[in-house]
Amino acid sequence: MANPVIVKLLAVGAVTFGLSLALMRIGGIVDDRMQHQREAQRSVEASLAGRQALLGPVLHRSCVEEWDTVSIGREVVKTTNRREFRLVLPPSTLRIEGDVAIDQRQRGLFSVNTFATKATLHAHWDTVAPLAAQREHAGSRLSCGAPVLMVALSDARGVRDAKLRVDGAALPVKPGTEHAVYPRGMHAVLPADKVDGHAQATPATQALDAELTLELVGTAELAIAPAAGSVQATLRSAWPHPSFGGRFLPAERKVSESGFEAQWRVSALASSAAREVVAGAALCEPSSMFAPGYHAGEDAPHAARSGANKGCIETFGVAFIDPVNPYSLSDRSIKYGLLFILLTFGLVGATEVLRGTLRVHPIQYALVGAALTLFFLLLLSLSEHLPFAAAYTSASAACVLLLGYYASHALGGWRVGAGFAAGITLLYAVLYALLQLERTALVMGSLLLFAVLATLMAVTRKVDWYALLQRAPSDAAEGPNDARLRTAGLGASQAKAGA
Repeated sequence: MANPVIVKLLAVGAVTFGLSLALMRIGGIVDDRMQHQREAQRSVEASLAGRQALLGPVLHRSCVEEWDTVSIGREVVKTTNRREFRLVLPPSTLRIEGDVAIDQRQRGLFSVNTFATKATLHAHWDTVAPLAAQREHAGSRLSCGAPVLMVALSDARGVRDAKLRVDGAALPVKPGTEHAVYPRGMHAVLPADKVDGHAQATPATQALDAELTLELVGTAELAIAPAAGSVQATLRSAWPHPSFGGRFLPAERKVSESGFEAQWRVSALASSAAREVVAGAALCEPSSMFAPGYHAGEDAPHAARSGANKGCIETFGVAFIDPVNPYSLSDRSIKYGLLFILLTFGLVGATEVLRGTLRVHPIQYALVGAALTLFFLLLLSLSEHLPFAAAYTSASAACVLLLGYYASHALGGWRVGAGFAAGITLLYAVLYALLQLERTALVMGSLLLFAVLATLMAVTRKVDWYALLQRAPSDAAEGPNDARLRTAGLGASQAKAGA
């Protein structure tokens, strides 16, 4: 006959396997909710504006050079050749100052962070002489269009207002950039004498200054391309959870509960953005890892941040993340679910071994495990309607009360049940700490496991495991009630025989 202890261990193992499948199913529900949140963000981006990347101001000018060539053979053939090219000139210095306001848009249960930026861009060119085209062929006919000042955006739908002044004179801003590589954005046509120095205009070597006042809205993230000889950018916001990223982190930053202020200083010696604009590299939409479902710290690796896409102009910027994302925290908590169940089963098993006369049926293990598993589903559902801390407290309190009440009967007394409830409360407290201390979660979890193992070894150090496993099947199978009945029956038989 099989040893009942071994059979019980196998039964508890089967229960644990079934509970792990239930945890996986709850994890699938969390993934599904994350997907719905991403769809909500895409819906807002489609209706408002997406993640924004800003490039400019930059000057450019399209030119055409034509020249004739003559070939002499049986007859003289005259051929007209044509060369079309574009001259691009980033500013010598660029200074950006912006204030960002965050507005949370709702799509059903889901919240999406949008932003509205009021920024002033000051661009200065030491000289605009490079925009004066040079002939490559003697005697050619060279013609150039008017110089254009452009500002390119990843999503031009976000432009609410734009006012431009060049050398103190207001210029009308028109849609589009007049540049084939950067089709989305705005532009203004400058007088040709700004470059060519015709008639009484200033010489072509004179400096040029431009000031653009821009109101821009977008979703989740703002990135800036440092396409200038020297860039200084300052962004301020009342949002207390910025995530700085891109190819350059802020040189200075102040982050508090009242918001943040960040300053970037980027030189052309460190950035290739100006050269990439001249070469015609693309301006890509910021590609952030801080989509719904990802929880990260204030600074993030640039590999998955704005401007890190291969073949795109490098950028720097900030993502406006929600650090208490209920779905990301629920997903992380589920990863500890199986550990929770094993630790609880170990606590029950240790109590069973130490008390000797106590027998806990595998069905009782299953009910306790079901309560622990249901906690994660309660946490997910409540966190959609309550702050995460309140949802966690409510779900854990309900499970502790249920498990304490059940354990007081299953383990043979309210004192044992109260101790069991205290242990479960400690586990929930440790889990909450692990969720809040992401950077030290591994060491905290390792220390917890070591402490549990050390405690288990200490309280079972005198247990004779051979005697436990070799216990007679009849003795091992009967519970304390059966033993009392058998003892009472034996006493009655002996009394009857004596009579």
